[in-house]
Amino acid sequence: MTLMNSQSGPRKVVTLSITAALMLAMSSCQQAGSESKLPTPVRVAEVNAIQAGNALRYSANIVPYAQVDLAFKSGGYVKSIRQVKGTDGRIRNIDAGDWVAKDSVLAVVDQQDYVNKLDQAKAQLERAQAEYEKAKLTFDRTDALYTSKSATKPDHDSAKAQLDSSAAAVTTAKAQISDAQIALGYCSLRAPFNGWIVDRSVDVGALVGPATKGFSIADTRSVKAVFGVPDVSIREVKLGQPMTIITDARSGEFRGHVTSISPAADPKSRVYSVEVTIQNPKNALKSGMIASLAVGGESLAKPVLAVPLASVIRNSSGSGFAVMLAVGNGDTLAARLRPVGLGDAYGNIIGITNGLSVGDKVITTGVTLVKDGDTVRVIP
Repeated sequence: MTLMNSQSGPRKVVTLSITAALMLAMSSCQQAGSESKLPTPVRVAEVNAIQAGNALRYSANIVPYAQVDLAFKSGGYVKSIRQVKGTDGRIRNIDAGDWVAKDSVLAVVDQQDYVNKLDQAKAQLERAQAEYEKAKLTFDRTDALYTSKSATKPDHDSAKAQLDSSAAAVTTAKAQISDAQIALGYCSLRAPFNGWIVDRSVDVGALVGPATKGFSIADTRSVKAVFGVPDVSIREVKLGQPMTIITDARSGEFRGHVTSISPAADPKSRVYSVEVTIQNPKNALKSGMIASLAVGGESLAKPVLAVPLASVIRNSSGSGFAVMLAVGNGDTLAARLRPVGLGDAYGNIIGITNGLSVGDKVITTGVTLVKDGDTVRVIP
């Protein structure tokens, strides 16, 4: 009996140790699983008060009148990048947010290889021209002799063929010089118009090839407010129609005209894309701003809270509607389900009768991918 007790004690200890280890392992796995779940990327919009009415109000995105990526055409190592004075007074490389004038040299690829090719092409032209002069003298003598019946026709034809061949060589050499000069010119990456640097992708010493992106540049002397109109309302929009745009980021109204209406609806959203061009000489409107505008009708004096239609979802409780709020500070926030009462629709936004306050942030893009309590990361 004593022996059995002495053996059961260690067995209990071993069993308890194994159980504790398994529980600890399971806890660690659960913790690792929860830690490995990354925040869901979403886009948000603030709840705003609008002057509602029988006009259809739309939310629009401000985009540059023109934005292009500048790519190198001649490859090599980047030798220099345009230098500007920073806010601290120090000289630095040009970067996003800097304004440049048309034809400004933004970056230069090492030119030595292209200078050598140009010199070789010039030397080839000199040789070709010397051969041409020699062939021309030979042909002139042979032609004179042939005219006086002192040279045979084969001799005359041979001299003429040599002259034509040397003339073609001169033309080819000139074309090679032109190509070499163009390639040398493409070593300098220039701004095609006055605008703002949106992005810089290269540094001094970087090896670039043809089609390597170096910069993005945007022309914002005029901007476009782009929005979507459903087919039932597209008849209210006409080319050249004046439009008034407002934005929370800037006070006052901005006036423009409809400059483009998509000829076909988007196959997914079934809306027509409309562009309103607005003069922007003081750069007050910036790319990425959210604006609103009204199409048709007359505005009423009573303001209502409104959110984008894309932010409204069915309440998970099974009745009514809701939105997902992004709650917290910074870019990483918590998603919170908030039941709301819906009012009238105004274009691609909808009135909210209860449940929200001005300034609340509702999730618009990615709202169907998150649930109450999830961590989200706000992206531009």
